Amino acid sequence: MHARLFPLASLVLAASLAACATMAPAPASVADGVLVGPNQMTLYTFDRDTAGAGKSMCMGPCIGLWPALKAADDAKASGDWTIISRDDGAKQWAYKGKPLYFWSKDAKPGDRTGDGFNKVWHLATP
Repeated sequence: MHARLFPLASLVLAASLAACATMAPAPASVADGVLVGPNQMTLYTFDRDTAGAGKSMCMGPCIGLWPALKAADDAKASGDWTIISRDDGAKQWAYKGKPLYFWSKDAKPGDRTGDGFNKVWHLATP
């Protein structure tokens, strides 16, 4: 019986590895329980953004203080990671439907000075 299962197990393993090889890396990672961008800077969510709406409510002066986690034009959504189109045409990453932002006042990786700002900005968590 084991001899018959081995080819099937090999096929399943090969298919799993092939699927992993085609998945794009996530646009952010987790550090100390929060999402961080490729630069290791803390990411935030904005209460005025509605999850799944595909739109950012942070525009004008707001985006200057809260820069978006930008997505490349050829980036592909995968799993909990989606891409929204901003009003200016730029692409932005969203996690579980919530657009992600950096805080311009964070000076170094690990800073979390934007958490709770104006009671509408929060650490992005996995």
